[in-house]
Amino acid sequence: MTTTKNACEIAETYFTAWEAGDFDTIRGLLADDVDFVGALGTASGIEEALGGLKGLGQVLEKIDVKVRVADGDEVITWFELCTSIAPPTPTANWMHVENGKIARIRVTFDPRGLLAGFETKS
Repeated sequence: MTTTKNACEIAETYFTAWEAGDFDTIRGLLADDVDFVGALGTASGIEEALGGLKGLGQVLEKIDVKVRVADGDEVITWFELCTSIAPPTPTANWMHVENGKIARIRVTFDPRGLLAGFETKS
């Protein structure tokens, strides 16, 4: 028997996989034409989206989810992005799921701490 995950379960799997560095699992969650817009850049398609996640994944220590709210195919996850280069960064991630895949991601946060951390790291 095959079950289809709902949007909230897909979002939970996405964040768990990202925190674990499991990019194969993330690849399976993303629509081919996934569209990402965030404070540090944009990405179109799976490869660009994975590239951005892997880049930030190099300094990612923990994703501390505070709350996740779903309304049908829309999911907003509020979390603290904990990295090795900046204080925890309060972050909002809005995902839209279509046909069981993440089709659109919008992320907002104050990027100043991360940008300063990347500059220091270089």
